[in-house]
Amino acid sequence: MLEEIRNKIENEIVSLSTELNVDLPKRIKIALEHGDLRENSEFKAAKERQGFIEARLNHLTTRMTELSKINITDMVFDKVGFGSKVVIRDLDTGDDFNFTITAGDFIDLDAGQVSLASPIGQGLLGASEGDEVTLRLPAGDRNYKVLELLTLPQQMGAKKE
Repeated sequence: MLEEIRNKIENEIVSLSTELNVDLPKRIKIALEHGDLRENSEFKAAKERQGFIEARLNHLTTRMTELSKINITDMVFDKVGFGSKVVIRDLDTGDDFNFTITAGDFIDLDAGQVSLASPIGQGLLGASEGDEVTLRLPAGDRNYKVLELLTLPQQMGAKKE
């Protein structure tokens, strides 16, 4: 999971860097050739995009630094946390759901990824296999049971001390 997140961030950094250093300068140059900058929407749009990309690159660089500091041996071995794969059962309907707990930037509900900061992630945080938890969702409180748990340390082959 860590490697997958690193790859996604690195790919986005490369893409944004190319846009910032190759594509946007061309767009800005063309917009400047159109004359009066006060009424030049192309120039304004390119400059706004440039500001967004610079901010996003700063954020992604910070995320890469944070990821490099994660030490698997310091993570809890048997409780839901970052990177955990969880199977839960809705105690009212009997439906089962599979989730991977991810960082806030990488949410894909169709792929079963939920953010640690989301109501589902927060509700499951710290739960162990067999625990019953109440998730406070926008549609109301729901009761679930943690059927299966595979933490990030377990996925990476760490041994329980």
